[in-house]
Amino acid sequence: MSETVQHVEHMVDTTPRADVTETFQEWRDLLSRLQSRIAERFELTRDPSTADLETYGDPEQGPSGSLAAYSGPEIDWLVHSWIGDPRTGFVNLHLTAWLGPQVRVPHLGSALLLWPEGWFYVDAVPRGDLVGDGDYFDRYYAQNDAPWLSFKAEHPDFSWFTSRTGFIRGSLSPTAYCYSFPPTRPNLDVVEQILTARVEQWLGWVAEAEPVPADEQAELAARDLAVRRNIAERDPANVMGERMFGPELTQRLVRALWGGDRELPRAGA
Repeated sequence: MSETVQHVEHMVDTTPRADVTETFQEWRDLLSRLQSRIAERFELTRDPSTADLETYGDPEQGPSGSLAAYSGPEIDWLVHSWIGDPRTGFVNLHLTAWLGPQVRVPHLGSALLLWPEGWFYVDAVPRGDLVGDGDYFDRYYAQNDAPWLSFKAEHPDFSWFTSRTGFIRGSLSPTAYCYSFPPTRPNLDVVEQILTARVEQWLGWVAEAEPVPADEQAELAARDLAVRRNIAERDPANVMGERMFGPELTQRLVRALWGGDRELPRAGA
């Protein structure tokens, strides 16, 4: 298993440009299907603060993007977004679902990147201490340990991506998938299978979750918000947004990722 240890902008700058529109459209459809699957289970309402981010930039002339954030009684913040210019070989897509404090099921995190090679991330974002709370680890992470190890052995085409930012490395769970890869048909199929399976597993966890005691929910909600905000603000890939759209719009997009401008109430509030 090889390893990639580079900043995203270095990966982009040192790779010949190529049109990735076809794969971009395929991945947009994939994340739309997964969002629809989540919407079958959860009541979701689009937050008005992201209404004018439905489209931004000029897709006919250069970089553009879309960001939609939703919340509901059991979902604190769900983001479905993309940013980039597929005709020049860079596009970043996100689908993240942050649960309300009624349950302690991990949050769902996923991202897809074309640079123009492929990259993907999917994880169950922990909502507890995986070392201090062995039961929490056993319930949500032990079952993914063997498949995670098997993937490394069975897919030599995928290179483990090690972020150069320690904070981001610390945000990954022990069973996170975070790989770059050649975007061949077999590899794209593997990514779709893993993302789909992880969403289904996550929905299964939600179905079986016990409620969090009411007097513990405020503390859990505060931790969730801190984690979400820190990851959004400290993501080193934000530099790509600044390159394409400047600091003002990029900061607004970052706030939209964690709900800094939200108008709807938080789940469980």
